Amino acid sequence: MNTLNKLFLDGLAEIYDAESRLVWSMPQMATAATCPLLREAILSHLQETKAHVTRLETLFQSLGERARRKTSEATIALVNESHEIMSRFRGFPVVNAALIAAVQKIEHYEIASYGCLRDWAVVLRNKEAAAILQEILDENKTTNQSLTELARSRSNQQALSEHACVSEPTTAVFCQTAACA
Repeated sequence: MNTLNKLFLDGLAEIYDAESRLVWSMPQMATAATCPLLREAILSHLQETKAHVTRLETLFQSLGERARRKTSEATIALVNESHEIMSRFRGFPVVNAALIAAVQKIEHYEIASYGCLRDWAVVLRNKEAAAILQEILDENKTTNQSLTELARSRSNQQALSEHACVSEPTTAVFCQTAACA
């Protein structure tokens, strides 16, 4: 039967898959970042993402369901895009601006997903689920805002001044790291 509850459970399974994929992918993004502040932001959000996975597992359990994954095609595409960005711009200052954009695309997907799930939990009168989903939603919004601030205050301008560094990737990494710290 196709009900709002089934849609809700499928949405939980899809975001659970998304978060699980991000736990694997985020360390690679952090490694590709040449800005210590960005690396720290990604690693900090990785810890939150691990907690999101745990909270989703708890949420499934509270609903009398086993935690299950439904393939998140959107997350697969966004993670693939981030990997392409990492390989194309690795070692150059522009990689940080590109990584921030890639991570923000992922965050926006998560914000939309958690917003819908929270609203469905409210309609389904599941206050506990709504509260958990709101907490995760708030964390993703905070991460997104932090990334926006980092992009505006450092990474976007540093990507512009890339020519100031010698065009060898190792030198560009040194220049970017020194400028970002």
